[in-house]
Amino acid sequence: MSGVRVYNKKLLELGLTLPGFVDRSHVIASLPSLGLLTLAAHTPDNWEIIYKELDVYTEVEVNQILDEQPDIIAFSSLTARINETYALAKRFRKLNIKVVIGGLHVSAVPDEAIQFADSVIQGEGEIIWPKVLQDFENKNLKQIYSSIKNPNYTFHFDAAKIPKYELLDITKYNRLTIQTTRGCPLNCSFCAASRTISAYKKKSIFQIEKEINKIFEIWDRPFIELADDNTFVDKVWSKKLLKLFSKYDMKWFTETDISVAYDEELLGLLADSNCAQVLIGFETSNANTLKGIDRNNWKFRQFDNYIKAIDTVQSYGVSVNGCFILGFDTDTSETFKETEQFIKESNLSEVQITLLTPFPGTSLYNQLLKENRLLRDNYWDKCTLFDVNFIPKNFTVKELENSFQSLMSNVYSKDAVKERKTKFRQVLKNKLAYKSK
Repeated sequence: MSGVRVYNKKLLELGLTLPGFVDRSHVIASLPSLGLLTLAAHTPDNWEIIYKELDVYTEVEVNQILDEQPDIIAFSSLTARINETYALAKRFRKLNIKVVIGGLHVSAVPDEAIQFADSVIQGEGEIIWPKVLQDFENKNLKQIYSSIKNPNYTFHFDAAKIPKYELLDITKYNRLTIQTTRGCPLNCSFCAASRTISAYKKKSIFQIEKEINKIFEIWDRPFIELADDNTFVDKVWSKKLLKLFSKYDMKWFTETDISVAYDEELLGLLADSNCAQVLIGFETSNANTLKGIDRNNWKFRQFDNYIKAIDTVQSYGVSVNGCFILGFDTDTSETFKETEQFIKESNLSEVQITLLTPFPGTSLYNQLLKENRLLRDNYWDKCTLFDVNFIPKNFTVKELENSFQSLMSNVYSKDAVKERKTKFRQVLKNKLAYKSK
């Protein structure tokens, strides 16, 4: 279930005119489901596989799926689309088609999901999926298969198979994804991806090479987005990864933390590998907000390095996309002004601003649930990162929405986007001039 709906009408209308925001939104919406392509690779040979993406879908598309007479339909869905997934699952089950649902959301709330599916996969699916199909064939399908609760289903990357990219119509995509690491040791309170599926782990360089080669079989000069939560945690392994990437004629993008700026050798390899951009979660322009946000206050202890780190990474010709979250309990009306000012002073080439979102399974969700601050029991459709779904501490809901809209207008205005791009182009010119000397 691809794509995300923004419910705030003013923000939705505003977004249509904001180039930087719209560009990144289109990229995210157009990414294929790496999870499903990976399950396809772990499917026994006696099964026929069909891959579908449903964004703004029609009855015609639903009927096309039914025309295939499927035995099992496996859904992967973000929280924001889970209610639609449940509704479709209900329709298919009425027609005696078995439905299996997996992903971050149902891994956090499997007891909810099993009301709408024949089976729920909680956690990593690769090692579980063949067992699900075997149980189906034996008419012994179980309700929940969990890699989180069952140690026999713990998945190790040495058993990874190459995702079935060949199932895709490559003309539909402007980039493809591979995953080189899974999980993140920082375990930020608001992050649904850091531990819900898996503890932090790395793929072998050999396996990653096979996956890149597979992509090159179907696309001569791909743009690759790493489906990682934090790629460069292990610097020794990261340098081997970058040396591999440098062998290919490709551009690529990933997410990481600020420590990438502390290793000059790694930055050199990053530049040599044609990395187009790294996305870094700075989270806030206020140091106090970072206290208690992650394990051992790591991000709080990095705050004073933010500006220098951005300059250092971009001096190598690698764009930094800085991420900021609004709506923390420490935020006030001044925070929005400070965030805009910080973005200008930091010379970030790109920016991503979102609203604090309590995804199920996170520490943030548990805190707000305990404090009775969630706006309703099932607010999943508003887990878009751009809709308010909890009671803020220092704002009314409307005040937070209005402040966020104003910041969006300023940060993503044509002039602001142009200024950031101009500054980064100058950085690239300076880099080239330095090299020519």
